[in-house]
Amino acid sequence: MPARYREPGSRSETAHRADQPVDAQRGFFTEPARSTAPPGGTDLVPRPRSERLFTDRPVLDVVIPVYNEENDLAPCIARLHTHLRTTFPYPFQITVADNASTDRTLAIAYAMEAELPEVSVIHLDVKGRGRALRAAWGISVAPVLAYMDVDLSTDLAALLPLVAPLISGHSDLAIGTRLARSSRVVRGPKREVISRCYNLLLRGTLAVRFTDAQCGFKAIRADVAGSLLPLVEDSGWFFDTEMLVIAQRSGLRIHEVPVDWVDDPDSRVDVVATAMADLLGVARLARALGTGALPIAELRREFGRAPLNGASMVAGNGASLGPGAGAGAGTAAVAAAGPRGAGGPVPGVPAGLTRQLVRFTGVGVASTLAYLLLFLLLHGATGAQAANLIALLVTAIANTAANRRLTFGVSGRDDAGRHHLQGLFVFAIGLALTSGSLAALHAVSDDPGRLPELTVLVLANLASTVIRFLLLRAWVFHPSRLRRRARARHGGTA
Repeated sequence: MPARYREPGSRSETAHRADQPVDAQRGFFTEPARSTAPPGGTDLVPRPRSERLFTDRPVLDVVIPVYNEENDLAPCIARLHTHLRTTFPYPFQITVADNASTDRTLAIAYAMEAELPEVSVIHLDVKGRGRALRAAWGISVAPVLAYMDVDLSTDLAALLPLVAPLISGHSDLAIGTRLARSSRVVRGPKREVISRCYNLLLRGTLAVRFTDAQCGFKAIRADVAGSLLPLVEDSGWFFDTEMLVIAQRSGLRIHEVPVDWVDDPDSRVDVVATAMADLLGVARLARALGTGALPIAELRREFGRAPLNGASMVAGNGASLGPGAGAGAGTAAVAAAGPRGAGGPVPGVPAGLTRQLVRFTGVGVASTLAYLLLFLLLHGATGAQAANLIALLVTAIANTAANRRLTFGVSGRDDAGRHHLQGLFVFAIGLALTSGSLAALHAVSDDPGRLPELTVLVLANLASTVIRFLLLRAWVFHPSRLRRRARARHGGTA
């Protein structure tokens, strides 16, 4: 748990009226200042008017998780502090979250805390970025919480666009994205490929709609964090992804900001270990979503984010629900609309498809992990192509058996032989994709290395996974076949 936390005092140069009402949720005065907008126009640019904006409570808390960053910490805090003091129109706080550093990082952080009134420090005895964010955000008094990496790879000009939708109440979370068309990014090809493969994996397995899960530049409203953080299990690098997936499934609005980003050449992140931990996290999260372990329906009700339809937009005698309508009216309208918002049937989606997709995803993630581990174990003894063949064959048989029982609900020995033979045909397609990808990679480079091989195999497996699901559902375990089998088992009754 944090050892120290100091809430910064009000700025000495800030003048405000003590009797003026303060919005307890947002942290600034509820009485608006006189607008400088032209008649009939809107003042869209926030201006630092002291009588409205400054109180003794920060509106934004920017957390910097650090571990052994004695060289980068002081320049980072000084640069961030200067940027916020000169460009950010609200009171702010910078929290340094020390993750069990063994060098002079903590001492430097305390020196910055003593020098700058807006800087606070917490110390944790164990590592983990997610653990640091959970601790710092959990004790912050600011209504908007953010974090960024200590290397400040992201251009700070994106900070105000990141948090503005949260301060206004329009959005619930905000993330920087390096993968938008208007983003400008400088980094090596290895990290570029890994990042894009990871986000592609998230789209294929967890159906995410946000574009960049791992950019170290995010913000969240404090009330939203209070509901989501108890449900996030990971304490390391997968923390961001897990929080965003739960937020998306809960119907929360995630704002994305294209950023300028320059890779830190001194990054000490273990890419392979982090990637494996992320894959395990994806499998765990897919299972939690598929089994209903996460209270998504309750979160949707809490945030008032049931899916919209005609009934949810009308109350009483056909009157539209405007911004001033009570929460009870909206809830009643959604409830009257039927079970769709509570996880009922979705028009246009075949019965059972959603459940099958979730379970197939869980089986697929586990199979991919097993395949990659077998490939790595066999590679040195057999070579890349033979290791690919053996690993894919073993996991394909296990994958067919698992999908037969878990995804499509087929048990017993009836037709098991046919299912596995057809599964081997599907396996042949996957083998062609992976072997062809490896052959193409080795044609480009005689010794490409393990990481490019794994990257190519993950991409090929993603493509074969989509084909596998389509063939399993439309051919091997076609619903009409399963119904005929069930009727035959029960003596011809429907």
